[in-house]
Amino acid sequence: MPATTNTQIPKRKTKPTRLFQPAVMVGYKRNKRNQRPTTSLLDIKNVASGKEARFYVGKRCLYLFKATKVKKGPKTRRCPKLKTNIRRIWGRVVGTHGNSGVVKAKFKPNLPGQAISQKVRVYLYPSFI
Repeated sequence: MPATTNTQIPKRKTKPTRLFQPAVMVGYKRNKRNQRPTTSLLDIKNVASGKEARFYVGKRCLYLFKATKVKKGPKTRRCPKLKTNIRRIWGRVVGTHGNSGVVKAKFKPNLPGQAISQKVRVYLYPSFI
């Protein structure tokens, strides 16, 4: 019998990398009398200036929320039994808003009013670096 060596793969000591930056939906783009629900304002965590916010222009963003009905999810073609009550709305950062690091984003369909002060993910792709 050949001797078997008991080699183990070393465990990873570092945390896995996160592909998104958390943000909060602050509200809609607005002026004194009207608000425009087609454009949402996002406050990205650890972004404090317009110069830092310019990095996120063109990046994709995602709003996740729970619904009451269970429906087919994104991976149901491979696994038809997989159903979920989690829905998602994808969008894109289209520009900066002011000098405090807030960005403008457009979602398709528009974000509902219940999304104000809720979490949004701003993904770090597509990357233009």
